[in-house]
Amino acid sequence: MIALHTVHRHRFSFTQDDVILFAQVSGDNNPLHLDPAFAATTPFKRPIIHGALASSIFSKVMGTEFPGFGSVYLKQVSEYKRPMFVDTEYEGVFTVISIDPNKHVAEIKCEIIDVATGKKTTEGVATIMNKEEF
Repeated sequence: MIALHTVHRHRFSFTQDDVILFAQVSGDNNPLHLDPAFAATTPFKRPIIHGALASSIFSKVMGTEFPGFGSVYLKQVSEYKRPMFVDTEYEGVFTVISIDPNKHVAEIKCEIIDVATGKKTTEGVATIMNKEEF
């Protein structure tokens, strides 16, 4: 059983191929994500990762690692605070902030931190149901 305030960490990065595949699957072919010449004209100066691709790490972790298999995603709220870039190491930090044991539901704070700078790129809260863990 997972307890209140339990923290789980997961390191990851995305490649440009990941971004291209996500653009194909999602249909979001905004040149900000795919075209270095276009991205150079933006405040970011280079292509950035789709926010939804960044948030997909939340689904990966909660469905396979923490709390893991059997989890049902009920809600996700995310705020994108800084751009994310390919081939950059990030760490997802997941903290249990509330548990309703009667409904087997927990709220989990989700953060993405740039490992090199220590700056938060993304934060939010997920609501997850897992009958085995909560």
